[in-house]
Amino acid sequence: MKTNTRSQLRALAEARRGVLVPGAFNALSARVIADLGFEALYITGAGVTNMALGLPDQGFMGLAEIAGHTARIRDAVDLPLIVDADTGFGNALNVRHTVRTLERAGADCIQLEDQVAPKRCGHFAGKEVISTEEAVNKIKAAVDARSDPDLLIMARTDACAVHGFEAAIERARKFAEAGADILFVEAVTTAEQIRALPRRLPQPQLMNMVIGGRTPLFNADQLAELGFGIVLYANAALQGALVGMQRALGVLRETGRLNEDPALVAPFAERQRLVGKPAWDALERRYTSG
Repeated sequence: MKTNTRSQLRALAEARRGVLVPGAFNALSARVIADLGFEALYITGAGVTNMALGLPDQGFMGLAEIAGHTARIRDAVDLPLIVDADTGFGNALNVRHTVRTLERAGADCIQLEDQVAPKRCGHFAGKEVISTEEAVNKIKAAVDARSDPDLLIMARTDACAVHGFEAAIERARKFAEAGADILFVEAVTTAEQIRALPRRLPQPQLMNMVIGGRTPLFNADQLAELGFGIVLYANAALQGALVGMQRALGVLRETGRLNEDPALVAPFAERQRLVGKPAWDALERRYTSG
């Protein structure tokens, strides 16, 4: 299954049709993404940090957390998985260990970035990046570490906010030369920069659409026309879940009760369907029958 999903993901990226990829922060959010018919999902470091730890995206997530979430999500869905590995949790040797760990956990693509640790959300102020040489060597280590040649390595650069757009383009080129399969230039700030990226970089690319972030929002069809392979909405599910929780619990707090109102809460039966209860019931009958 892993090789199959990795091949699927490579084909999706290389088709450059702007495939929409939402972010998942746990196994149930991954189930919702799969149930709605999306073709791949992204295991978001920011989402895991926010939802599992209650902390901002500033380098608090470790390898154990993201590997555990990856393994649980791999068990929950059959979609290709892009996994946010932040900076690789250290130097090139740490990157090697990170790639091997996440590959075993079920990742189909591992994303690595060039920020100074502790990293921060790409749309926060105050970012710093490591030297180009160190960043390139970390990508080389990631490429060398994979056991399955179909495992994809995505190289992200945050240099645009630190050194400017041209510096980010140059870094991305060097990442491709080091063996990165997909490029991700984060937090570009103008429509012109978005349009320029597919013209300037021949490799498949991901464009990150951050709701409320620094990058102008384009729809997926527009980005497909420009030639982007993947259109990422890393935390749309998280932001939607927050609104849903606030609305439902706000009504509960104000009125003292909460009915099965589909505008506020999912029906009980829908929750059981998404977690696969009918299949577990069938297994229980199979193993308890005389």
